[in-house]
This record gives sequence, structure tokens and C-alpha cells, in this order.
Amino acid sequence: MRIGELARRAGTSARTLRYYEEHGLVRSQRAANGYRAFDEAELRVVREIRELLAIGFDLDDIRPFVACLRAGHESGGVCPDSVAVLRRKLAEVDAYLGRLGEVREQLHAQLTQAIARREKACPRRSSPLPRS
Repeated sequence: MRIGELARRAGTSARTLRYYEEHGLVRSQRAANGYRAFDEAELRVVREIRELLAIGFDLDDIRPFVACLRAGHESGGVCPDSVAVLRRKLAEVDAYLGRLGEVREQLHAQLTQAIARREKACPRRSSPLPRS
């Protein structure tokens, strides 16, 4: 299939497909007229790339998933290298969530103190504390 058809079927643009190809994630062959020709299998690869990008993976993280698909697996996430990336990304997300929890607690403490000071200064303008 030509690049326009692949782009349409994958829900992306030809420019994006050229970008993926430039980074070695998508493969094409050149027809005699110079146009790119893509195998049907590239549609699965592009869909996998787009799904992983949508959840925050970068192109380097995606490479093992593409390699896994190219090795004939039904899913790009079943190969050992892909599982390692998934584990690393999950650990990153867990660390972010931990840090966000700490920031939330600090903000809640500051808000509690601000409301208490405000009530002391202006007793009539009190507002309830937000729920935790």
C-alpha cells in the first residue's frame, strides 16, 4: 500500500510515517516510480507505535516492541526486552505518583495553615478545609 493509504488506515499523517521510517521503526520499499510501498504488517507496527506514544513512551522505548512484532509475535509486549521496558516505565510512573503524593500533602498542609491564619485575622471569612 502507498503511504497515504497507510496513513489513513492508521489514523495518522504521511509526514508522521516518514518520521517513523527515518527513525527505523517503519519499513517501506520503493516502487519503480520512487513511491514508498508498505506491507500490510506495517499497519500493525504503526498502530503499536501510536498506542505506546499515546501513553508516554518515546521512540527508543518503542523499538523493542516493534522488533517483537517483526519477530512474528501477536503483541509487541511479549518479548523479554519489551517486558523490561514496561517494568522500567511502571517504576517511573510509581515514582512520579509517590512524588505527587508528597507534593499533595505539602500543598494540603500549606492550605490548612493559610486558612487557619485567615480565620485568626478575619473570623467572619472562614471557609471549610478541603477534603483529603
